[in-house]
Amino acid sequence: MKSYLSYTEEVRHALENNLPIVALETTIISHGMPYPQNIEMAKDVERIIRDNGAVPATIGLLDGKIKIGLTEAELERFATDKTVEKASRRDFPYLLASGRIGATTVAATMIAAQLAGVKVFATGGIGGVHREGEITWDVSADLTELAQTDVAVVCSGAKSILDIGRTLEYLETQGVPVVGYQCSEFPSFYSRESGFGVDFRLDTPEEVATLMDTKWKLGLRGGLVIANPVPEADALDHREIEGVIETALREAKEQGITGKQVTPFLLDRVKQLTAGKSLATNIALVKNNARVAAQIAVAYQQKQ
Repeated sequence: MKSYLSYTEEVRHALENNLPIVALETTIISHGMPYPQNIEMAKDVERIIRDNGAVPATIGLLDGKIKIGLTEAELERFATDKTVEKASRRDFPYLLASGRIGATTVAATMIAAQLAGVKVFATGGIGGVHREGEITWDVSADLTELAQTDVAVVCSGAKSILDIGRTLEYLETQGVPVVGYQCSEFPSFYSRESGFGVDFRLDTPEEVATLMDTKWKLGLRGGLVIANPVPEADALDHREIEGVIETALREAKEQGITGKQVTPFLLDRVKQLTAGKSLATNIALVKNNARVAAQIAVAYQQKQ
């Protein structure tokens, strides 16, 4: 797959000079937020990573290549092109062979990051086991990717539209460490609470970097979840957002929405039902995750 990789000059320079790099996904741009907030967020996140001493590498599939880092024009295309497809592990062959444009999910971004030698990835929330997953078998490929791909994922927990308890059970079965960054409770994306604990609490970038380094030096393959709660000032009330999600889930079921269309529908409906507050929270948590991821990437690179 490495023959399909294409780098921006900034990322290539960082790789050649062993500089810290933070991978970023494109699904959050193409399918997670409306325009123009999506492009503004994407540019802000890249700036935050640079300000914290690392190099951003936004990843997407375009013109038969896996792009590690995007130009401003390419970012704009991912933010505005209505034909952008959602790309996970299974979609690489089709999208690259056809030359179509694909926005990478957590799973796909992890694959590309590992190919490029990038160890830290910042996102909003990971996918997981969907509610009523025991009936639908709707389980995100993000979880199996975390079990086998050596990338640390800084996120605000799992998306709150999911079954968080079952998601954590799945990660435990697959041997994926779930680290609470400066927290002991697993965050639930829009809020800082979920009712579930983390495996380990770590409070500094250096501690996280040491854990990453130790895990991989032991030969224990797979990623890590670094759960970083949304800042208190931007968090939504846990009980309130649960009620909103239940409403959105019921509407999705009534409209027969399934598969990869579920998450974009639910995120958009939650935004409508919260009068835009969920979008503001989403943007705030992504920026915060980018800051923490950059600090972890710097600390990890100093160990190599």
